[in-house]
Order: sequence, then C-alpha cells, then structure tokens
Amino acid sequence: MSVMTASAAAVRVEGLTRTYGAGPQAVHALTGVDAVFARGTFTAVMGPSGSGKSTLLQTAAGLDRPTSGRVLIGDTELSRLSETRLTELRRGRIGFIFQAFNLIGALSVAENIELPLRLAGTRPDPAWLAHVVDRVGLAERLHHRPAELSGGQQQRVAIARALASRPDVVFCDEPTGALDTNTAADVLALLRGIVDEHGQTVVMVTHDPVAASYADRVLVLADGRIVRDVPQPGVERIAALLAALDRRTGAPAPSGPRGGAAVLGG
Repeated sequence: MSVMTASAAAVRVEGLTRTYGAGPQAVHALTGVDAVFARGTFTAVMGPSGSGKSTLLQTAAGLDRPTSGRVLIGDTELSRLSETRLTELRRGRIGFIFQAFNLIGALSVAENIELPLRLAGTRPDPAWLAHVVDRVGLAERLHHRPAELSGGQQQRVAIARALASRPDVVFCDEPTGALDTNTAADVLALLRGIVDEHGQTVVMVTHDPVAASYADRVLVLADGRIVRDVPQPGVERIAALLAALDRRTGAPAPSGPRGGAAVLGG
C-alpha cells in the first residue's frame, strides 16, 4: 500500500476481502486489497468481468460491508459505524454516480439534485448549488423532469446530485457506459474538471481505455487483487495492459467502440 498521511488520503482500503456465499461455492470477489486514493486525484479502476472492481467501488463507498479488512473515509473507519451512522456518512461525505443515472422521474432536476441533502435533513447551500448547476450546464433545465432530458443531461443531473453535499469523494460506476462517444467525452471532461478546479477526489470504474485516460492513475484488478497500479498511462498503454491481462487469463480481447481500443466488460 502507498505511504500517505491520513490527512492526504480521501479513501484508504486495507486488507480488504469480500466473499459471497460459503464452502465450495463461495465467490472471493476481493482478496486482501490495499489501496490509497489521495485527495484531489482522479483514479480509474479497470479489469475483466468478475475481477472485483465493482465490489471494490461498493465496499469503498460503504454500499457493501467487506468480509474483512478496513475502509476509511478520511480518518473514519466505516466498519465501526452503525447502519444509521453509515447512512449519514454516505449522504454527507460520499457521492455516487451510477451508469443508470438512478434519477426520480416524478421529481424535477432541481429536486433530484437536492434530494440527498433533504434526506439528510441538511439545508442546501444556495451559492454552492448554483455553482454546481452552472458547472454541469443545467441552469436552463432545473424545472424539467428526467424524461425530458437527453442521456447526457441526465448523467449531468446525477453528477450534480453527487456533488451537492460537497462530498469527500465521488465514486462513479461506469458513468459513461450508456452514453454516446461525444456525450461521454463531455461527462469525462466534467469529472476531470471537478478534480482540477475544486480538488475533488474521483474514483471511477470503467471498461474503456479512453475513459480511463482522463484519470491520473489506473488500478487494474484481476481475480480480486490489484495487479497493476499505473500513473497516467494513456490510451494505448491502457489497452496494451488489458490485452496482456486477457492473454494471461485466456479471455478474448474484444474490440472497443471508441477508436478500436481493447475494452473489457463489468
């Protein structure tokens, strides 16, 4: 695990394991994972299907409890929290962006963005919300319903909702997987911007080397372990890393939809 002071780390996972089931049928999704995500950085998490990347994201975000090991958001160890306190922490200190957007159709854009704050009983900061809405380009859409928006606009609502509480870290699970190439580029540029301009911490699971190239660092998982930790590798090197991993595991390396780069699913 990288050496880093607690104050410099937005998220730390130590000896993280997650096992589903028991006995011969048990599935070991994570096996002793150690990782540090520094404040103000953008990390992409990649790997083949079943490698554990989504499980890592969910356990680090407090959406799933690890079988063993520790997750810390700043200095707060999640395993020490009751379900009530964990829910409160997620609402205030963690943002989560889903591929499927997960917006409430009956609510307006503004109401969707403010929903986590209202669930937490927290008064919205009008100045901050106005800044977030302007940054994601939704100022003219606040009274629209999700069904009246394009896919890219809906994802921007999801990003604004994740930022509304000024969380310590924003986790993204395939945030561009349902978007076309141009819209995906806009969303990735937005995520890159919140890191560079606001010092936000972003951890993103993706299968796409182009998406991963926006990150400062790429973690590659296989069989529930981190097998590579590469700073700013660029699209071609990311594709080569994944192709090499495919050869090692015997899986075929599919062609990607963007520029023919190798792509690995979920």
